[in-house]
Amino acid sequence: MKNANNNQSRRSFLKVTSLTGGGMMIGFSWFANLIPNEAIAAATDKMDWVELTGFIKITPDNQVKIFNPNPEFGTNVMTSLPMMVNEELEADWSKVIVEMGDYDTPRFKSQFTGGSRAMAMAWKPLRTAGATARLLLMQAASNEWGVPMSELTVFKGVVMHKASNKSANYGALATAASKLPKPEKVELKKNADFTLLGTPQKNKVGKEIVGGESLFTLDYKMEGMLIAMVIHPPAFGMQLKSFDATEALKMPGIKAVFDFQVYKDGYAKAGFDTRAFNKLIAVVGNSTWEVMNARKKVVAQWEPIQDTKEMVMARGGKREEIIPAGLESTENHLRLMHEMQKKPTRVARKDGDPETAFKNATKVLERTYTAPFLAHNPMEPISCVAHITDEKAFFVAPIQIPEMMKQNIVSNLDIKPEQIEMKLARMGGGFGRRAYGHYIVEAGHISKRVKAPVKLIYTREDDLTNGIYRPTYIMTYKAAIDKDNNVTAIHVIGGGIPESPLHENRFPAGVFDNYLAESWDMPSNITIGAYRAPRSNFNASAEQSFLDELAETVGKDPLDFRIEMLKKAKANPVGKNNDYNADRFIAVLELLKEKSNWGSTASKNAKRGVSAYFCHASYAAHVVDVTMKNGQPYVEKVVTAMDCGFVVNPEGAKNMVEGAVVDGIGNALYGELILEKGATVQKNLNNYRIIRHREAPKKIDVHFVQNNIDPTGLGEPPFPPVFAAVANALYKATGKRLYNQPYLKELGKV
Repeated sequence: MKNANNNQSRRSFLKVTSLTGGGMMIGFSWFANLIPNEAIAAATDKMDWVELTGFIKITPDNQVKIFNPNPEFGTNVMTSLPMMVNEELEADWSKVIVEMGDYDTPRFKSQFTGGSRAMAMAWKPLRTAGATARLLLMQAASNEWGVPMSELTVFKGVVMHKASNKSANYGALATAASKLPKPEKVELKKNADFTLLGTPQKNKVGKEIVGGESLFTLDYKMEGMLIAMVIHPPAFGMQLKSFDATEALKMPGIKAVFDFQVYKDGYAKAGFDTRAFNKLIAVVGNSTWEVMNARKKVVAQWEPIQDTKEMVMARGGKREEIIPAGLESTENHLRLMHEMQKKPTRVARKDGDPETAFKNATKVLERTYTAPFLAHNPMEPISCVAHITDEKAFFVAPIQIPEMMKQNIVSNLDIKPEQIEMKLARMGGGFGRRAYGHYIVEAGHISKRVKAPVKLIYTREDDLTNGIYRPTYIMTYKAAIDKDNNVTAIHVIGGGIPESPLHENRFPAGVFDNYLAESWDMPSNITIGAYRAPRSNFNASAEQSFLDELAETVGKDPLDFRIEMLKKAKANPVGKNNDYNADRFIAVLELLKEKSNWGSTASKNAKRGVSAYFCHASYAAHVVDVTMKNGQPYVEKVVTAMDCGFVVNPEGAKNMVEGAVVDGIGNALYGELILEKGATVQKNLNNYRIIRHREAPKKIDVHFVQNNIDPTGLGEPPFPPVFAAVANALYKATGKRLYNQPYLKELGKV
């Protein structure tokens, strides 16, 4: 069995556990295990006390509560993370109450939903929390009954001593257990002994969600709360010059109209700080309708920005980021990207002698792929509640990474870190959009100015035109092929505005003796940020589309060709920095081949495409079946194989893969944000095309490689390979290879 160390003195442990209102509360930090907080512990006398990250509360009437530490925006961490705790705690899962914790990093070192890291980061700390609580409860029973702990068993929250026929539920033992010193080491179960983990479990708060009981930020109310909206420039590359609010201030219910600056001059942005428009106009009033109408009456004058530089905190110190002047357009972006592909670029990786291999090649296959800006468009637009007083900065925020916002709030709102109080609201989707909390600072500025609690609301138009976008990308792949139809070299050049998509150490790096990867990027004033599987979502699309065409060129089955290359990388890997495990990759493709019945006819009139990719420490592969209906392509069925390590909750994991597949199909076929003279052409969902219910596949079969590897990523890895699987299937269905997203546009179907 695995051992987990817990470093805390008996004295500090008792400070926490002796103030729990007759029950027991154990809190485990992600990295430091137990960190006591007397203020939180003392508050547990109340029914509404705040519990955070990994806390377990057991009351004398035998209620068991497990508190989910991570923000929830559809990844179902509200079920999977408490499952980890309860597997070792061994309470009755059907009766366990799960609640969301609030932001409190002084005690809990990580509250982060993103990067597909939730399961991996929680795997041992949360299980340790459950195991420690169970041991304390068993020790309390052992002491009371005068029997050895080794003779005790636990089942669904009841401690039993079979020899004496004694038993007690957790509630009856909680008070005594809370007074015991915490064991220095606890043994964690082996995977083979799990009874809850690895079994399919329905969403623990599903009834609350569908019943409208789960509170989103838009649902939150405070006494005296005002509604706020902002007005931003009509185009990137523009800034506020002046405004006239005379008529707006005459409108019913309007309290204030003023301009403000989000980030101070000279502010060095942290990792998830980003600016769209730094100077905004705020309109504040009694109701949403009144504020929306008043916004239309504000007359604003805008002017072009000048070239500027911003400081950004990066690993190892600060770096300078250029914000160029000008009104950018999609048409110019495409022209510039194609020009940059022909210029000397930064060499990211070089193996062997690719120049000679290409010089000696019998033929060269070269293809270029592009992808547009994409908007996140989560179901729930941006909102934030803020109330700034001299004593406290209170927020209700739908934020994926609350800790990353601390520096921003402290620096730009002149708030002390200890004054920050933040309730983490359930989020209506995110996909990376809610990793960036500029709207929290905006709401704080407005509340501070009007001296009242405010709810800042973005309309869909605000979010789409003042957004954080997926960059626009380009990638060129070349393969050198000798007279015997063997691939002798690969050359890839990747670039984008304003960042490159290249992952130079990803497959097929490590396969060929001669390999060259080059990269470039170009500054932009369009605001970009993480978009589900950042960079990988395009890198996979280009890579896997090219490999499919390469397989056809050398006369090999596309799925077998991928396995063949991976076996070569396994037997004789080239280079030392390959970031994938060939064995795991092969296992996924072989599982996919079996489950999809690859090589057979998919169904009547259906054409098949395959794709596979590694990212976020996990492996995903899809076979997509496409049919043509009235000249329009339709994805009929998808078969998926995944290796994400141990699958904590197969029910939730399957749902996440299904969501990623549908999301990927929609973006591949329709996703495109067009800019003209700095302004987004699309303002709302009437012309920003997303997938519709009737366009989703009728069937998505999801299969997981069964192994005992600790959990790795799942939210993002299934997404990137969808694009190429769709493109490769469309080629089979239409006879046309696709190189530019969105694919329906290139096919002339829109």
